[in-house]
Amino acid sequence: MTGIKRRGVLAAALAAPALARLGEARAQTQAQAAWKPDKPITVYNPLAAGGVCDVHLRFLGERVGRKWGTQVIVDIKAGAGATLAAAQMPNVKPDGYTIACMTINSLRYPHYQQAAWHPLRDFSYIIGLSEFTFGVVVRADSPYQTIQDLIAAGKREPEKLNYGTSGVGGTGHLLMIETEQATGARFTHIPYKGGAEWMPALLGGHIQFVPDGAAWAPFVENGQVRVLAMATEKRFGKYPDKPTLIESGINAVAVSPYGLVGPKDLPPQVVQALHDAFKEAMADPGHQPLLDRFIQEPWYRDPAQFRAFAEKYYVDVKPTLVKAGLAKS
Repeated sequence: MTGIKRRGVLAAALAAPALARLGEARAQTQAQAAWKPDKPITVYNPLAAGGVCDVHLRFLGERVGRKWGTQVIVDIKAGAGATLAAAQMPNVKPDGYTIACMTINSLRYPHYQQAAWHPLRDFSYIIGLSEFTFGVVVRADSPYQTIQDLIAAGKREPEKLNYGTSGVGGTGHLLMIETEQATGARFTHIPYKGGAEWMPALLGGHIQFVPDGAAWAPFVENGQVRVLAMATEKRFGKYPDKPTLIESGINAVAVSPYGLVGPKDLPPQVVQALHDAFKEAMADPGHQPLLDRFIQEPWYRDPAQFRAFAEKYYVDVKPTLVKAGLAKS
């Protein structure tokens, strides 16, 4: 055998293990990229059963389950200002089989309450889903015809009128704190676990108004509830005759998106598979009509975009919470 041939055989022999390792790594990567659940997935819901978030998660979960041939279970974990669901994540295995819907409250809560978790350290961000649309509503037979009427009543008889929201420190509560600070009116806050609780309270006369997400929208349609003002940046297309709080002299806009998170260290291939499956479910023809019932828009964010939003909002919201008296500077 010539020297050249011997060197060729030796090089091939040395390269073989490296090529084998490369092939194994490639096969492992392909297997990881193709993650697919082989048992039910549980999604913790931070708000009350039967509310907007619950209906939305069940709609998406049904389609994700159909895609993967497994069940997606929506498990109610309402409480702690709609932060209880995400707060479970540090206690679950990072395998993709237990995830949570996280509301924006989880980015505020640690500023004013001691928490055993941190929103930027203890979650894997998966996908942004939607954003609640906020307005101030009363029962159709309420004596308050305008937002100015309501504010005047809150000045005339401080704390006599009750309002319901989805929890202390939530978007609706902050909205009313800002309104009270801007106008001098005073109201009494009654916290609930979501729209499925505060809507019956409103219709039953236990509270006089609701400044929260549009679980009330179907009741506006059937004539049981009336909108006084929208907490949006500009007038909402569906209610063009209803002023914004800004137009009414109250510089307040509600920001309240929600999405899916998992525990920290959730493998990237699992995050991607969950993201892709729920994104596909959001493209279902029935998705937007469901959101339209509650005058919501999609709030799609991929994992990186969702985390970037969380990191920015967590810092930006603190001055608002300090001003509201909920957090210390």
